[in-house]
Amino acid sequence: MTTLKASLKTIKRNYWPLIKSLQTALLLITGLAGFMSARCPVLNPGILLSLSGSLFLAISGSTVLNMWYDRDIDARMKRTCQRPLPSGQLAPSKALALGLGMSALGVGWAFMMMPLYGLVIFAGLFFDVVIYTMWLKRRTAWGIVWGGISGGMPVLAGRVLGLGYIDWVGMALCLSVLFWIPTHILTFSMRYFDDYKNAGVPTFPSTYGFGTTRKVIAVSSLIAAIAIAIGAVGFGMAVGYLRVIAVLSVGLFLLAVGSVWKPSERVNFGLFKYASLYMLGAMLLMALDGM
Repeated sequence: MTTLKASLKTIKRNYWPLIKSLQTALLLITGLAGFMSARCPVLNPGILLSLSGSLFLAISGSTVLNMWYDRDIDARMKRTCQRPLPSGQLAPSKALALGLGMSALGVGWAFMMMPLYGLVIFAGLFFDVVIYTMWLKRRTAWGIVWGGISGGMPVLAGRVLGLGYIDWVGMALCLSVLFWIPTHILTFSMRYFDDYKNAGVPTFPSTYGFGTTRKVIAVSSLIAAIAIAIGAVGFGMAVGYLRVIAVLSVGLFLLAVGSVWKPSERVNFGLFKYASLYMLGAMLLMALDGM
C-alpha cells in the first residue's frame, strides 16, 4: 500500500502536469460536443467511450511532446521554470517516451475506429507538435494560427466520427475554435509579456504592440462567435440554447472591445478567463442539445 501511494504521488507530481489537464479537458469536451452534434450519445455509448479514450491519449500525447521540446524555453520563464522537465524532476527521455506512446496509442485507436477520424486526429497532432511547436513557435508570432488549427481538430474529429464525413458545419465549429484561440493565447501573452521576451519567443505583443494585439483579439472574438452561431444553427440547435450562446457571445465581444477601449491588466485577465468559460459553455450547450 505504501509503495502504491508513493507511485501515485510520483505520477501526480512528475507526470500529471505534463498533460495540462485543464487544457486537455477543454479540448476533449469540444470533441465530445462535435460528436454529440451529429449523433445521440445515449444510443452510442461504446463509440462515445472510444472517442473519449482516443482523443484523450492523442491530445495528452501531443501536449507531453510539446512540453518535452519546450523544456529549454520553460526553464527561462518564471511561470514555467518549476515544471517537472525544466526543474529536473523528470528525465527528458521519460517524457519523450510517454508522449510518443500516448500519441501512437491515441492515433492508432482513432484509425481503427474510422480512417477519416484517425486522419483528422493525426492532422491535429502533426500541426500542433511539428508545425507549431517545432517549426514556427520560435520563429514567428503567426505560429499561433497553426496552433489554432490544431486546436480546432478535436471538434471536427468528433463531428466526423458522428457523420462519417467532413461537412460545412464541422468546418464552422473548427473555425470557431481556431478564432477563439487567439483570444485565449494573446491575452495570456500580454499578461506574461516579460516571460516570453526573456525566453526569446516572438508574440503578437512583442512584434506588433499591445494596441494592435487588442484589436486582433476583438476581431478574432467576433469571428469566433459568428462561426459558433453558424455551426449551431447548421446542426439545428434548439432556439433556447442558441439564445444562451448569443448572450455568451455578446459578453465575449464586449470584453474584447473593452480591452481596446479602456485597456488594463484587470480587463485583460478577465477576458482571458471569460474566453475559456465561453468556449466551455458553448460546447456544453452543444453537448446538451445533442442528448
